[in-house]
Amino acid sequence: MTAKPFHIHHGERASRWLVTCDHATNRVPPDVGGGSLGIAPADMERHIAYDVGAAGLARHLADRLGAPAVLSDFSRLVIDPNRGEDDPTLVMKLYDGTLIPANRHVDAAETDRRLNAFHRPYHAALEGLAARRDDTVICAIHSFTPRLNGRGPRPWHVGVLYSHLDTRLAVPFIALLRAEGIETGDNEPYEGHLDGDSIDTHALKPGRPNVLIELRNDLIRDEAGQLAWADRLAPILTEVLKESAL
Repeated sequence: MTAKPFHIHHGERASRWLVTCDHATNRVPPDVGGGSLGIAPADMERHIAYDVGAAGLARHLADRLGAPAVLSDFSRLVIDPNRGEDDPTLVMKLYDGTLIPANRHVDAAETDRRLNAFHRPYHAALEGLAARRDDTVICAIHSFTPRLNGRGPRPWHVGVLYSHLDTRLAVPFIALLRAEGIETGDNEPYEGHLDGDSIDTHALKPGRPNVLIELRNDLIRDEAGQLAWADRLAPILTEVLKESAL
């Protein structure tokens, strides 16, 4: 029996919140390169393969919020679930200076196979949980590397990403984080809107309130860090949702 390409954490919970983690793992399924992308083990432990620490943070945060969580179970280098199906970076052949040999000759047929095997089932599971209530609020958890190759250090502890199409939770959330003394990036280290990504698909298009949180991954590499940040973030998220009256 083929393993599902996602994990659901306490899907029975009834909270408005739904915590998502698109880049939860660096696992390469056996039917992709025999379970290897052909890159060094050290590279598979880097941010290029998954969001380091994000899975543990997502689970702990979901526990603090009394919410379900859905997490991918395949590396972003297999196929990126946070990209639209027509995005040119859906299957990466070069990422932050590392060539991905198993992706070198990926064609349209192989891309479609990976969409069917991994990307689409994950999104179906995410949408199934999001649709369990009419007032679902999505909190997407990601992490970012403290420094990309050849670039300067990133000073933020937390980045909050959002689209100009919906700032209802993100902007006041940034204000509350900064009031707590947390070094917070406003649409940093990345821009918050990308057509076809997970937030666009499951939050913006259906009109669900949302916030996307990026943690600097050196802060959440171990469980102690993940628990500490879940404890910090959960009450702030609860407050911002309450104050929003959404």
